[in-house]
Amino acid sequence: MPCAQIDADLTALNTFGLPAKARHLLRVRSVEEARQACAFLGSEGAPRSSLILGGGSNLVLCGEPLDTVLKVEISGRRKCGETETSILIEAGAGENWHDFVRWTLDQGWPGLENLSLIPGTVGAAPVQNIGAYGLEVSERIESLDALDLASGELRQFDAAACQFGYRDSVFKRPSGRWLITAVRFRLPRHWQPLIRYGELERELAGFGLDDASSPTAHQVSDAVIALRRRKLPDPAELSSAGSFFKNPIIEAGQCAALLAAYPALPHHPQPDGREKLAAGWLIEQCGWKGRRLGPVGCYAQHALILVNHGGATGADILRLAASIQKDVLDRFGVELEPEPEFV
Repeated sequence: MPCAQIDADLTALNTFGLPAKARHLLRVRSVEEARQACAFLGSEGAPRSSLILGGGSNLVLCGEPLDTVLKVEISGRRKCGETETSILIEAGAGENWHDFVRWTLDQGWPGLENLSLIPGTVGAAPVQNIGAYGLEVSERIESLDALDLASGELRQFDAAACQFGYRDSVFKRPSGRWLITAVRFRLPRHWQPLIRYGELERELAGFGLDDASSPTAHQVSDAVIALRRRKLPDPAELSSAGSFFKNPIIEAGQCAALLAAYPALPHHPQPDGREKLAAGWLIEQCGWKGRRLGPVGCYAQHALILVNHGGATGADILRLAASIQKDVLDRFGVELEPEPEFV
C-alpha cells in the first residue's frame, strides 16, 4: 500500500502556497502502488473523489478539504530505444521536469531544451501540454502509460490518443480519471536549434557565441533559464503558479479590428487562420502589472504571473483572476482562460 497520511496539510505541496488539507494523502512510488491506490479508491467506505498531484505547480486549491490526494512520485529515467533518426527516452511520472530536461542534455540527447526550468513533474507535462519558446511537449512525446482510476486498467496512449491541444489533452477531460505513470519521448538525432523567438535569439547573441545562429542545446537551455529567471519570481520570495492565463486565440477579423485600435498589439498567426494574442500584454494595458488586490497581485516583472504576497487563500486568487478577466473583456472584448486547475 502507498505511504499514507491522514489529515495532511497541502500548503507546501502547491507552488501558490495556498492552505488546504486532504483527508488521505497517498504517495504513489510505483505502478503497483498506483494499482493499490486505485483499489483503495474503489473499496467500500473509501472516498471516491481524488486529486492527482505532481509538483503542484498548475493548481489553485480553493480551500475545501479534499478526500484523497494521490501524490505521484514514480521515479526512473532511461534510454529505451533508438533508430537512425531518433532516440527514445522514458521517464517516471514523478521525475522533476527541469532535472529530467538537463539530464537528457547531459547525455547528449537534445530536443527538450526550450522547455527548461518549467516547474512540475514529467507526468504533469503532457496533461497541460506544456510549451515555451516555440516548442510544445506534445511534439516530443512518443507515448505514455496511464492508469484508469475507475477500472484499474493500465493503458498505453500514443501521441494521437492523447488528443493534445493548446495547453490541453485528454487527461484534463475529466480531471482525476487518469494517473500517468511513465512518459516516453522521441528526441531527434539530427538536432537543429529552435530559436525563432526574438527574445531567445537576443539572449543567445549576448552569450558572445562565434555563431549565434548555431548554439548548442546546452546554450539554448541556458538562455531559456536566464530568460525565465528574469521573468518569474523567486519561489523563495513569492509564491505563484507561473503563467496564469492562456494566450487567447481569436478570429482574424477580430484581430484586425483590435490592431486598428492598438497597433502595438502582439499577435501570432495560427495554422487555422486565427491569431494568438499575448495575454500578458492585454493584462498590462489594463494596468494590472505590479498591482495588488489584498494579499495577491500581478508580478511587477510580468503581468501574466499572479503571485501570493503572503497569507492568500484560493478565494483571493479567484477574485483577482475574475477582476483581470473582466477588465480585459471590457477593454478588448477578449476572454481570458486560466491555465491552472481549480480544486
